[in-house]
Amino acid sequence: MTLRPGYFLPLLGLAAGLLVLGPALAPGFVLSYDMVFVPDPARTGAMFGTTGGFPRQVPSDAVAAALSFVPYSQQFILLTIFVLAAWGMSRLVPGPWPGKAAAAVFYVWNPYVAERLLLGHWALLLGYAGLPWVLDAVLRRRRLWAALLPAAIGGFAAMNLTLLVVVAGLVVMRGRGAVKAGVTFVVLALPWLVPALLQASGTRTDPLGVDLFAARADTPFGTFGSLLSLGGIWNAETVPPGYASFFTALLRLLLVCACLAALVRAPRTDLERAALLAGSVGLALASIGITGPGRAALRGLVEWTPAFGVLRDGQLYVGVLALAAAVGLGRLAASAPWAVIVPVALLPGLAWGAFGTLRSVDFPDDWLRAQKAINADPVEGKVLSLPWGAYRRFEWNHGRAVMDPLPRMVSRHVVWDDGFTVGDRTLANEDPLAVEAARLLDGPGGLTRPLAEAGYRYVVISKDASTAALRARFTGAEPLLDGPALLVLRLDHTG
Repeated sequence: MTLRPGYFLPLLGLAAGLLVLGPALAPGFVLSYDMVFVPDPARTGAMFGTTGGFPRQVPSDAVAAALSFVPYSQQFILLTIFVLAAWGMSRLVPGPWPGKAAAAVFYVWNPYVAERLLLGHWALLLGYAGLPWVLDAVLRRRRLWAALLPAAIGGFAAMNLTLLVVVAGLVVMRGRGAVKAGVTFVVLALPWLVPALLQASGTRTDPLGVDLFAARADTPFGTFGSLLSLGGIWNAETVPPGYASFFTALLRLLLVCACLAALVRAPRTDLERAALLAGSVGLALASIGITGPGRAALRGLVEWTPAFGVLRDGQLYVGVLALAAAVGLGRLAASAPWAVIVPVALLPGLAWGAFGTLRSVDFPDDWLRAQKAINADPVEGKVLSLPWGAYRRFEWNHGRAVMDPLPRMVSRHVVWDDGFTVGDRTLANEDPLAVEAARLLDGPGGLTRPLAEAGYRYVVISKDASTAALRARFTGAEPLLDGPALLVLRLDHTG
């Protein structure tokens, strides 16, 4: 019986996704850092980038909200990433099925996928999953718009990553189809590009982010060695268990080097040349911020214009290096069926939700009651989310850090702390309303009247050790809900 790889290779992505996600596929919501899915998400201006701050979640939040009526929609999206990525890579890589299979598994089971998944960057990973499709479309000059859809849904980070692949493909093709490709790319970027340009004068990107989000050494081989191994993310909490083990880290580094060397020695096809070019540029961009002079240069560029903020998280661009390494592995493993298990064996900590790190949870009743009450109120007014901090560590989420879910749950403007804290340093707020709210919170005295006069209708306080001190500053505010997880105060709206 003849083996038909076209039928079984896409299933490798599904199998890998099931093994990686594990407990995250149970009923409920997976909340991890920037991955915030909520019940009955509200349709707000924030989904379209009209409420202040850089539109990082545009249009991914809107798409997630549109799919929320489907049971297990978050789990479906996460599994789709694995299937789409493996399927695209198996189509892209030429040759016998063992090489295709090894490349497909490597592309979905590597440190880049692990760290970005734990950081909650599902929208970026959706764009990453589309990279093989994009490169194939550029090289064969067919249906680029369809190949770009995953990145377009992912938003600005996914599109920036994809741009490297588009440009590399066009360079190899000597510019053939460049105008059409450029127009297609810009049109699909408009959902986030337009609000970003419209708000450019009212928002700022803190240059400190260059230091806070710079790549770091998460293996024994330094920062550059970590990037070359497809790791090096800035957040030390988003590495899978056992990741820094010297032996497996060494083998992962050697594997990537061998895959790239296979392309460097003799790139035989346009595909290999384009993948190598994109991967080299991606590694170069990721490496800018690992030296003092490089960070200083980036800070200067960010101060000049916020547009260069796309380079502050340089490790993001390692995704195209993973693409190049997968193409190289496809050549090396063309006659080695056993190679398909190598990526899994070298990164076992990614399995089963990173050993239970990713798991589904249910929102407490307090949150659902607050959502219903606030959304039913016909009186206009903003919502202030407290305590003041971008990430929360709720007990009901097993202490796992997650971005404040409230802005996605209520149908009015939620002002929250968008100045992220990394270690003991905090970025400046981007949203002008958050800047003003921070000023009020830093001042002395009561907050009920100043916030009401500033147009706030509700204050929502997540219960923790600081709740009592915060409550004392809201004398006269009406307790709408006072439960074990949440305190909701209603203010007299006076303008």
